[in-house]
Amino acid sequence: MKRSFAIAAVFSTCALIGTATAALDYHPAPVAQLQGLDKITARISTFDVPVGQMVKFGTLQITVDACYRTPPEELPESAGFLKISDVHDDGRETRDQLFSGWMFASSPGLSGLEHPVYDVWLKGCLNPNEAVESPQAQPAPDGN
Repeated sequence: MKRSFAIAAVFSTCALIGTATAALDYHPAPVAQLQGLDKITARISTFDVPVGQMVKFGTLQITVDACYRTPPEELPESAGFLKISDVHDDGRETRDQLFSGWMFASSPGLSGLEHPVYDVWLKGCLNPNEAVESPQAQPAPDGN
């Protein structure tokens, strides 16, 4: 009885280690796709930001320091490290650091930026060099 319990414990531990290793299988992507909401105009904007570069969205300056995604054969997940500052046009261009951390595409409410005027979240990490598989058009089924 004790031997079968020990064997089961070893197999379950190996299964947990295998699951944890697979969960960390992220690949770097050169472009982060972000989405922003301007609450004043109610417009949603989608913009691509290369890793290491900065983009402006309203009064915000957004810098993407890293972007990772899982391989296509796994569950889709993207994670990006962003720094977001609010630049005030008061003659001195003062900056308030609003956000610095990881955003996850699968959980936009968990780690998105909430600002009185703007919301920003990660939509995904892209690799423009990879071919995107598009589903083949299927003919409509006949009603006969």
